[in-house]
Amino acid sequence: MAPILYDYCKMSMGDIWEEDGDKRCKLVVGILGFLVIVLLGVPLIFFIIKANSEACQDGLRAVMECRNVTYLLQEELTEAQRGFRDAEAQAVTCNQTVMALMASLDAEKAQGRKKVEELEGEITTLNHKLQDASAEVERLRRENHVLSVRIPDTDSASSQDSSCEAESPLLILLLGLGALLL
Repeated sequence: MAPILYDYCKMSMGDIWEEDGDKRCKLVVGILGFLVIVLLGVPLIFFIIKANSEACQDGLRAVMECRNVTYLLQEELTEAQRGFRDAEAQAVTCNQTVMALMASLDAEKAQGRKKVEELEGEITTLNHKLQDASAEVERLRRENHVLSVRIPDTDSASSQDSSCEAESPLLILLLGLGALLL
């Protein structure tokens, strides 16, 4: 039989694990650190490459352009809203003016109706006066006719002149009243 070589360690197992544990801890921490760096570094490199790519730059330019367009549209919207508020204020003012003018027109209509009623009353009065004057003229004609029949022929020429003179003022009065009515 061959001799078996047994090597005995002069240190206890706990000491070995303790001494090796510090080394192993450092090794494990180093490996984990390396893995974290690799795991985070690789995607970071891909992200940097993609972020600097032409498509990404085009997208960034498009986003900036959209922001500029959005800002301009918002400014235009604000201006349009301001114009709308101004137009609304003008509409309110116009409506108030229209209401005031309508009230004034109604007052003028009422005053016109009152004036028309006064004039109609005057016309009625003047018509009565005209009828009275016509009746008076007719009465005077009859009297004149009766008198002319009683007076002899020699005086008829002078009586006709006097009747014409009596009828003239009444005729002028009637013509004046007729002109007023027109």
